[in-house]
Amino acid sequence: MDSDILQAFQEELTCLICVNYFIDPVTMGCGHSFCLPCLCVSWEKAESPAHCPLCRKPPQQTKLKTNILLKNLVSIARKASLRQFLSSEEHMCALHKETKQIFCEDDRSLLCLLCSSSQEHEAHRHCSTEEAAEESRSYVYRHEHITRSAYHGLCDVLHEEGKQHLKSLEKEGSEMFQQLKKRQTEMVEKKISLRAMYEELMDMCHKTDAKLLQELGDKLTRSEQVQLHMPQPLQPQLPARPITGLVDRLNRLRVEISFTNEITNHNIRLLDDVRSLSFRSDSHYASQDPGTCNYYAAWGAQVFTSGKHYWELHVDDSGDWAVGVCEESCLRKNGTLIGSQDTFLLLCLKEDNRYTLWTTAPMTRQFVEKPLGRVGVCLDADSGNLSFVDVAKHSLIWAYPHGVFDFPVRPFIYTGHS
Repeated sequence: MDSDILQAFQEELTCLICVNYFIDPVTMGCGHSFCLPCLCVSWEKAESPAHCPLCRKPPQQTKLKTNILLKNLVSIARKASLRQFLSSEEHMCALHKETKQIFCEDDRSLLCLLCSSSQEHEAHRHCSTEEAAEESRSYVYRHEHITRSAYHGLCDVLHEEGKQHLKSLEKEGSEMFQQLKKRQTEMVEKKISLRAMYEELMDMCHKTDAKLLQELGDKLTRSEQVQLHMPQPLQPQLPARPITGLVDRLNRLRVEISFTNEITNHNIRLLDDVRSLSFRSDSHYASQDPGTCNYYAAWGAQVFTSGKHYWELHVDDSGDWAVGVCEESCLRKNGTLIGSQDTFLLLCLKEDNRYTLWTTAPMTRQFVEKPLGRVGVCLDADSGNLSFVDVAKHSLIWAYPHGVFDFPVRPFIYTGHS
């Protein structure tokens, strides 16, 4: 066959996505053909609806069948290419100057007919090179098909899981809204009662001494009763929602972190700064006496500037702690995190018998359950984002949006004990 014709024939059997011979070729309604795996990956990566990668026309259907004619032609072309490859002088048997037409399954090597009959190989399992190539390709394709099916199955599971999570969140949000409305009504009623009692007590101040002495006992009793059972602010806590395969996927990015220990009670204030914040009804923060704590802070020896990395840290089951990443110089210089945009931490504070979670940059209360055991930290330095994972419950605690930082960061852990 003329080389130009052969080349043109090969080009017609080439997928324009992977630029190789078709694997499980499918033909779209527009007439263009692609490997089915290539087409599926192309559609999954595209943000827009499915379309032909070449002419951009939408397909009439997305469940495409194998083009048997193209598949057979590809098989013929592959065999022709293999024969051409083996018949070249550089790939002939160096000893017998013959084409290597036999594949030794034991040694996984190509042999000529004479070598396959030699004492070294005569007891081994043999087959033709073409047969071996076809069988190996079929084996790889079967595994690719199994992997793709498992991938799509997992996508379906995650999609359904996401729908269930959203449905649960809507239900919990509705219930929480009703609780807030009920609590608001209770607070309004209590406010009216307190206001009325305040006005009665003010009137008492203007009464005669005799009247004051006669009515004071009753007024004080009623005042004490009104102040009983004051409505308390709601402390909502969203349950952990397991995500299928989350930790398994993150473990592929696993790195071991070594920390440089540093203990200080003077230069760094993290947990005390958060504890000192009390939110008042007028939306202002007021400082309270945090008491005295002993702090342990440690920076990671590694500095991350690129790539995706995941590590896990064991957090104290009873004490306060903070984990995440930061610019080392930020904490060393400022000694505080309030208002800092260079520390990205998940903090846990124990107040009485209750735990609260916070994240920094900006300081935000997280209404989720306190993780027990280990917290996972996933850093994407390329995208500039960070997320925290409850390892035991396979759930996401919090994820920063992309682009929140664009500077090198170090892992960080911090604990404080009263």
